[in-house]
Amino acid sequence: MPQDVTFDLPFKTPVSEHLQYAREHHLRWVWEMGLVRSQAGFEEYQSWDLPQAAARTYPYASADDMVVLMNWFSLAFLFDDQFDSGSPDRADRIAEVARELIATPLRPSGTAPRVVCPITVAWAEVWAHLSDGMSLTWRTRFAASWGRFLVAHTEEVDLAARGLAGTLGLEEYAEFRRRTVGIHHSIDAGERSRGFEVPPQVQAHELMVRMRDLAADTIGFMNDIHSFEREKRRGDGHNLIAVLHRERSCSWEDAAAEAYRMTTDCLEEYLELEAAVPKMCDELGLDTEQRVQVWMGVEAIQHWINGNYEWALTSGRYAAAKEGPAATAELAGKGSLDDLLAV
Repeated sequence: MPQDVTFDLPFKTPVSEHLQYAREHHLRWVWEMGLVRSQAGFEEYQSWDLPQAAARTYPYASADDMVVLMNWFSLAFLFDDQFDSGSPDRADRIAEVARELIATPLRPSGTAPRVVCPITVAWAEVWAHLSDGMSLTWRTRFAASWGRFLVAHTEEVDLAARGLAGTLGLEEYAEFRRRTVGIHHSIDAGERSRGFEVPPQVQAHELMVRMRDLAADTIGFMNDIHSFEREKRRGDGHNLIAVLHRERSCSWEDAAAEAYRMTTDCLEEYLELEAAVPKMCDELGLDTEQRVQVWMGVEAIQHWINGNYEWALTSGRYAAAKEGPAATAELAGKGSLDDLLAV
C-alpha cells in the first residue's frame, strides 16, 4: 500500500536525455567495481532503477557527468544496505568504512583509500570526478553535509545493533531522519551537475537553510511512506510510520495517514518559503548573475523533491511484494545480497 501513495506536487521536473547511455555505462561500472558480487544481487540492484533516480534529480547533467552521478548514487544506497540485524558485530566495520568515506573529500583528490573495500575504492574514484572544477567553498560544504549523513548512518546502525532501532520519540526521529536521508549534499551535487554555485551568503541565509531542511524532511518522510513495506519486512524501526504507530498506539492505517499529513505540512511550508526567495535576493543585494544562480539552486531542490518522488513510485527497491533471494534476505534482516565491506 505505501508505495502506491501519491502526493500532489506543484511542479514537474524533466528527465535527462542521457538516461539510456548513462545507465549502460553505469551498470557495467557497478559490476566491474565489485559493487555487486552475485547475479542475484545484480538483478535486485537493476530492479531498483537508480539510473532513473539520477536522471530525474540531475536532469541537466552532461552524459559523462550523468554516469558519475549514477555511480555515486549506487555507493550511497548500497552502503546504506550493508547492515545485517542478525550480525550486530558488523556495526564496527560499518563505522570504520564510514570514517574512510568521510575522510575522502578532505584529502587531496586521487588519494588512495586507507580502508580498502569495494565501497571505499569506488568512492575515491567518484569523488575525483564529482569534485572536479568546483571551488574549495563548495567542496567544503559538500564534505560537511556528506559527513553528517554518514555519521547519522553509523548512529542508526549502532542503535539497531544494540536493539534500540525503534526507541526514538517522534521529535527525535524527525531530527534524526533529516540527517539520515542525505539530501543536503545531494542538493549540493545539483550545482556540480550544472556547473554553477549558489552564492555563499545565500547558503548562509536563514531562508535557504530552512528551505533545505524542509526539502530533506519532505523527501525523508515521503521515502519512509514509500519504503515502509520493505522496512517492515526487514524489521527496521527507523521509519516514520513505525514511530507513529508505536508512540501513539494507533493502527498502521492511522499512522500512515498521519505520516502523510506531516509530509504535506513540510511541503507546504517549503513552498511558502520558496515564494520569498526574490525578497531574500533583494535583501542581499544580489546582481543578475547571482539571482540566476540562486534560482538554479532552487530548481536543484525541486528536482530532488519531485524526481525522487516519481522514481520511488516505481522502483523495485520499495516493492510491497517481493519474491526470490532478495525477499529471503530482507526477511532475515538484510538489506543487501552481497557483502561490500570485505576486501
